[in-house]
Amino acid sequence: MRRARDVIGLPVMCLESGKQAGEVKDLLLDEKWLVRMLLLETKHWYSDPMCIRAEDVAALGEDAVMIPCEEVIAGLPEEVPYRSLICGDCKVKGIPVLTANGRELGIVEDVYLQADQGIKVIGYELSEGFLTDLREGRKWLPLPDSVKAGEDVLIVPVHASDTLQEIFESKEE
Repeated sequence: MRRARDVIGLPVMCLESGKQAGEVKDLLLDEKWLVRMLLLETKHWYSDPMCIRAEDVAALGEDAVMIPCEEVIAGLPEEVPYRSLICGDCKVKGIPVLTANGRELGIVEDVYLQADQGIKVIGYELSEGFLTDLREGRKWLPLPDSVKAGEDVLIVPVHASDTLQEIFESKEE
């Protein structure tokens, strides 16, 4: 498992030509918390956003994202039904996580990914604020059975608070 922030900024390399096709700018997630697209950093301010569908990613490595060929890069669809990780109006980073009984568990700072069968979110890294992060560290919340992704908050089941874990060492393997 790895943090999404470790994927953002990675170069996207083409297996066919060995050429760098861009850099990962953001991840677009669906309602089942699967990464559906990788948004690429555009080199020119006037160019249209480009993306790669997650199923077209050949490998999500430590140092680069590998794609089979440049033909898998496409323009971003006009209507994107996905939630972004860090950019745009409907982003996950910075959104509060509340239990169904109204207890705030923290604010999403990052998500953890598993790339076995597609690229899936498996948990959230939560912050309770800068000072609390320094004093106590951040918390890790494994992805609950159900998450309601609202406009302003993520709502998780009441029992999700029982699964919160302290982050003392890196959750990366």
